Amino acid sequence: MTSPEAKGPQVSTSYPPRTPQAPTKPAEPSRPQPVTTSANEMPVRTQPRMVVRNRRTAAYPFRADEWAPAKAVRQVLETVRGWGYPDLYEDDLETVVRVLVTAAVADGGKRLSVHLGDQEQKVLVAVLSHTAGASDQVVLGTVAALATVDSVGTDTGEEGRRMWAVLGAEPRRRPVRGTDGCRQGCQG
Repeated sequence: MTSPEAKGPQVSTSYPPRTPQAPTKPAEPSRPQPVTTSANEMPVRTQPRMVVRNRRTAAYPFRADEWAPAKAVRQVLETVRGWGYPDLYEDDLETVVRVLVTAAVADGGKRLSVHLGDQEQKVLVAVLSHTAGASDQVVLGTVAALATVDSVGTDTGEEGRRMWAVLGAEPRRRPVRGTDGCRQGCQG
């Protein structure tokens, strides 16, 4: 006969105890879900950014101080001359740079930048004030009144106020001297 003590203690079938296995891959954090809008909400549109592609460009940073306009004019003229536009009216280019940079300095920031681009006999001059500034129609009017300026504009974005002008660099017709609108038979 066998006594119950002779059989020994009752042991479960899972003896020795199992240790849990380590996970093979860490748990992946939940992914952000796209924000859904109701039918009544208007989608938020971001302002388009100025993009310059397939053309020569240059960018110059300046400290926003009283000497910035003169420094910018020298840099811009040197660059555009290097691009080879013999028919560009440099007085208009100088005036555009001086007026736009002076307006950017007046915005009160610490720095500004001048960006140039060219394409198909046109030169783009863009000035960023890197601070918010008020739109000044006098500045745009002064620039737009120049003979070789094709278009002007301004907007405010993440980089601050941006002002630009596009100048035509194509050969201009020169008036015939001595005609002054007079046809044959005019007495001088």
